[in-house]
Amino acid sequence: MFSVFENVLNLEWQQIVMWVIGGILIFLAIKKDMEPALLLPMGFGAILVNLPKSGAVTQVYDGVKEIGIIDFLFDSGISNELFPLLLFIGIGAMIDFEPLLSNPKLMLFGAAAQFGIFFTLSIAALLGFDIKDAASIAIIGAADGPTSIFVANFLKSDYLGPIIVAAYSYMALVPIVQPPVIRLITTKKERLIRMNYAEKKVPKLTKILFPIVVTIVAGIISPRSVSLIGFLMFGNLVRECGVLNSLSETAQKVLANLITLFLGITVASKMTADAFLNPQTLMILGLGLFAFVFDTVGGVLFAKIINIFAKNKINPMIGAAGISAFPMSARVVHKMGLQEDSSNFLLMHAVGANVSGQIASVVAGGLILTFFG
Repeated sequence: MFSVFENVLNLEWQQIVMWVIGGILIFLAIKKDMEPALLLPMGFGAILVNLPKSGAVTQVYDGVKEIGIIDFLFDSGISNELFPLLLFIGIGAMIDFEPLLSNPKLMLFGAAAQFGIFFTLSIAALLGFDIKDAASIAIIGAADGPTSIFVANFLKSDYLGPIIVAAYSYMALVPIVQPPVIRLITTKKERLIRMNYAEKKVPKLTKILFPIVVTIVAGIISPRSVSLIGFLMFGNLVRECGVLNSLSETAQKVLANLITLFLGITVASKMTADAFLNPQTLMILGLGLFAFVFDTVGGVLFAKIINIFAKNKINPMIGAAGISAFPMSARVVHKMGLQEDSSNFLLMHAVGANVSGQIASVVAGGLILTFFG
């Protein structure tokens, strides 16, 4: 009874604030269906680690150190980059690169939509963040959670918790954040541009060679990206090879879901009140949003520049799908196209740009590691 009373006395207001933040994440997961597989365990984990003397995190009792299970999972799966890399196998197995291979120029939009990352890196450095922390914060703009975790952890950023929360939160908020940004920088006439989609059958050999070639090229350009791009492309190779269908299905569903579940509750180890509630966290959330918005702007503006010279005009909304938030961003662009013209189907073009963004964000992460690792 005394122990319970002592725990109540040890409760700080900052911990209660973290309970509220955890509750908000759970609400967004359940009520708004925003990345529930990740936000729900993150929200519950935030509550779990902010209980007084929580046994889920490492504590010292009478001079004896007891390792908490969440800290153990963090050391076993995140500090060595195991969870993000395994998750990339599942993501790679989910991705169909055929829309991109049918129209390879869409790869340019994936590259253009990473502009916000490097712009935000400069802004964060000017605001006083250590260059490695600035680089870790900037990668939030890719809207790619596993890459954000990998880069921030590899660079030993002091703000891993806020970076992870921001990265996955903005992934979930794609349908809310992107549409007003796209409308602001495009005209109705541009949003009504039709793009014909001539479906081209991509040979199976091309689909098999693509992940192998991408891994080699990316590895030569950015050696630090080999583990990131390699695991993503390995998952895609499992999908496309045609002889590992059961493993492909397992990677897409069982592996991806299980790792996401563990990942969500494990990152909560960095969501303790003392590490999370500070002015730097608010700055990180703001900079992450800034990077995300300017990645969207970069992709759209690149499409508008191409249209100055192109005979067959591109709907500039396609450029916004060049971020890595797959497949949410492609769906957003497709939906916006239908709102402007109910017979204008942009899905396959948007998907092509979106999967190119998945590759480009990983390469961008690898370049950051090469420059600052």
